[in-house]
Order: sequence, then C-alpha cells, then structure tokens
Amino acid sequence: MSNKPLLSIITPTLGKFSDYWLENLLNVAGSVQFILVYPPKVKTRAINDPRVTEIISPYKGEMPQRFVGLLNAQGDYILALDDDDYVHPQVCELLAKYFQRFPESWILRLQKLNIDINDEKRIQQPWAEIPDIEQLEVCKKTPENPYPYQKGNYKGLLEVPIAPLDKNFDWRYLFWPFLTRKDNEGYHVENFNNVVWRNDLIQQALPELSHATKVMGAVTWIPSSGFDRLSGLFVQANFFEKDAIIGHWIPKPEQIRYIDKDPALKPPRFHVISDALLIKHFPQYGYLWNLVFSKLYAVPRTAGKLIRLKLVKKAQK
Repeated sequence: MSNKPLLSIITPTLGKFSDYWLENLLNVAGSVQFILVYPPKVKTRAINDPRVTEIISPYKGEMPQRFVGLLNAQGDYILALDDDDYVHPQVCELLAKYFQRFPESWILRLQKLNIDINDEKRIQQPWAEIPDIEQLEVCKKTPENPYPYQKGNYKGLLEVPIAPLDKNFDWRYLFWPFLTRKDNEGYHVENFNNVVWRNDLIQQALPELSHATKVMGAVTWIPSSGFDRLSGLFVQANFFEKDAIIGHWIPKPEQIRYIDKDPALKPPRFHVISDALLIKHFPQYGYLWNLVFSKLYAVPRTAGKLIRLKLVKKAQK
C-alpha cells in the first residue's frame, strides 16, 4: 500500500476460510490494510486487492503467525480478527470519529455478538447503522451511578478501565485451585482480539513480549496458543497505570460477529502455558498470579482431551 492506512486487520489463518468470509472482509470500507498470515508450506489465496498483504510465517501457530502480522501492521490502529469472525464494514469510520474525540485512548472495545455457527440467517443478517460517536454520552462509574454497565444495556460510550493488575495474590490457591475468582470481575479487557488497539503502543510492547519468551540463553518458549489473552494483558501490564481509563465500549447493536462453535470441535489448548509468560515478565502483579493458579486445575482435563483426540484420529486411520 502506498499510503499509510488508518486500520490494519490482522488474521492468522490456515487458508481454509470461506469465500463468504473473505467477501465480507473485503467489504470493509475506508483506509484499511488486511494482513493474512499463513503457516509454512501453505499456499496463499492470491487475493486481487491492493489492500491485502499475504505473508508466510516462518513457524506455524497462533502466536508466531499473529506476531508476524503485528510486526507488519502499517495502520495507526490494529484489529485482530479470526478467519471465521466478522467485523462491521464501517468500522474505519467508527474508529476515526472515536479517536478524534478521544485521542489519548488506548483501545476502542467493539460490541461483540456470539452467534452459533449453524445460525446462517443471523450471521448473514445486514449490519445495523453504526452509532454516531459524537452524539453518544460517556457512561462512567460514579457514586450516583455505580452500575453504568446496566447488564449490557448501556446506551452511551462505557468507560473501560485498565485491568486491575495490582490486586493481591490469593494465597488460598496454593492449597485449593478451585476457588472462584473475584478480582477479574468488571468490564476491563483481557483479550486482544476483536478490540481496536493503538498501534504505537503495540509496537513498543512487541520487543518486550519477544523478550518474555526467552527462557535461558538462546532457548525460547513460544506457546502454540493463548496469544489472545497473553497479548491483551501484556500490553496493559507494560504500560500499567492504576485505575486508568484506557478506552470505551461501544453500545449495541454489534460491530463484531463472533462465530461460536461446539467446544467438542475445538482443539484442546493449554492456555496456562502462555499465561505463565505473563508472571515470568511481570511477577509483581498479583492479578496475573491469580489467573495462572486458577487455571492449573484445567491442565489434567485438557491433557486428557488431547490424548482422547489423538486416539480417535489414530483409530480413524
């Protein structure tokens, strides 16, 4: 692209996305760059659109492919989008008006709607008009209005606080990992995907994130999954400001359509491995320790699911 785009949409992919998904992606209007990152030995789709950048990653996996995409993002803002989810075609207009009004914001949290993979009618339903950012009032938590979220039915721009990383570690996890977490309640963000981020912050954080994967000398530990939460919390930890308001959440109707699949169809993933990189690099934050310890109980269950999946595949050969 000759001109710097406003937005870079980054998608790690195996190249198995549908024609319908690609058509809708390319329907996004405005100053946008699409980055599709493939694993090694996968043939690209050779898409005839100057806004599309197709890259072959040196390694296969969510983290290396997405990392390569982030390094090549030219836009002022970044949106990570999976190759079966959908974004509103007027998202560029939305974020341009938002960041003009709130230039110091780190993020713009888009309204996401979970849709069953079999509900094609809802998936293909025409998008509603995007709200006029300039006319929306700011919804903030105050003594007079302690619950501005209103069970998701807020009408304005809901302030999004930074993740409360400075919470204390709950020592009870050392003896009983099945505790119900309380420190993660609220409407801060943990995940990176489906949220618009300022690219300047991302580019500053990427070298630190790369450094966090180094275990000893030249030995590097790159998890195959879990980059979504890892990167979302890593950026916030890297620039942590207690009680900071880092952006706003757009009200309904949705700007992201997240396609929900049967959990049985999803491959097992050890998210605790990527979460551990957070406490390796930011051991001072109790919130991150609580996250890791609260997920430890799922490791045996995930391992069992992985073994069963391998046995099923072996039996089918």
